[in-house]
Amino acid sequence: MQTIDLVYFDAGSGHRAAAQALRGVIAAQRRPFRVRLVQLMHVLDPTDAFRRVSGMAPEDVYNRRLARGWTFGLGSELRVLQAMIRIGHPALVRTLRAHWARTAPDLVVSLVPNFNRALHESLHEALPGVPFVTVMTDLADVPPRFWIEPGTRGHVVCGTRRAVEQALEAGVGADRVHAVSGMILRREFHQPAPADRETTLRTLGLDPARPTGLVMFGGHGSAQMTRVAEALDDIQLLCLCGHNDALLDALRGLRRTAPLAAVGFTGEVPRHMRAADFFIGKPGPGSLSEALHCGLPVVTFRNASTMPQERYNTRWVQEQDVGRVVASTRALRPAIASLLGELDAVRSRVARIENRAVFEVADLLAELLRPVHGTRTSERSEPAVVA
Repeated sequence: MQTIDLVYFDAGSGHRAAAQALRGVIAAQRRPFRVRLVQLMHVLDPTDAFRRVSGMAPEDVYNRRLARGWTFGLGSELRVLQAMIRIGHPALVRTLRAHWARTAPDLVVSLVPNFNRALHESLHEALPGVPFVTVMTDLADVPPRFWIEPGTRGHVVCGTRRAVEQALEAGVGADRVHAVSGMILRREFHQPAPADRETTLRTLGLDPARPTGLVMFGGHGSAQMTRVAEALDDIQLLCLCGHNDALLDALRGLRRTAPLAAVGFTGEVPRHMRAADFFIGKPGPGSLSEALHCGLPVVTFRNASTMPQERYNTRWVQEQDVGRVVASTRALRPAIASLLGELDAVRSRVARIENRAVFEVADLLAELLRPVHGTRTSERSEPAVVA
């Protein structure tokens, strides 16, 4: 049985979610592959030295900043991180080369940015001929060398026309650039859902007769959700707070004119989304894609604090004409009034977006493995470094 390694990390929830979704679809389709989730930081820091010294994992710095709404300056931090990765490139390659030699995958899929040069070079040195695939979990790249690495012979999977253009502009061969219909979504978003909007809203203490905005800022929430709730005092809101218990308590303690339901971490995000009428949140590629897939027009933000890798997403929303982009919570009220005034027309444009990326990527991986089917199998039984 051939082995596929899916490489992810936990800076935000999108990378892990994409890896889990892809593994789940491959398993559900009973494809003849063994799929391993490889947490990159466990490979690069197997003794957890960073956490022991600092008290937190490297990705915790990113996640905690998002939860507090402290996104200003993340662009500068990204450039510093990229510089450190370039300086440490030889050491990264040595560590990863030893990992690939020990675990012997038949195909490696990267769902992370910044490290793809080291991942590709180390794999080529350890296991020449093993395919390397970068699946972008952003709508577009942030050149230079965020997702797309010029000069490598890996494959690049792109969820938008803009990402395809960027890959070709970076010199990736056309035969190694693969367009899919969007970002990878978790399997539950593709499963049939009963039409229980009224039941869902009533169970949450909300009024099914009122327009409902679903507010979500990723799996760790954000303090900005409180500002959204205060700015939209007379609009019914359903707020998904993720793992942020402090935010959950703060929202439940607000005094508002319209009803508000605050929900902690839940595995029923699709059900909650399908009960709402529109989405409000940060321009994360995962959240936007999930909302649109559930039929929700989106209202999102672009300002000086918007992370570099998410700025294009706001432009894409405007180009597709599937929602509104505002600079601050002060602009939310007129934007939502405008959206509700043409809600049916916007919903019709949203409905034209059909995202089957997770299935398309699974098909691609099977195709890339087909030429070597039966000629090479992983001989080592050692497991990869998994979460």
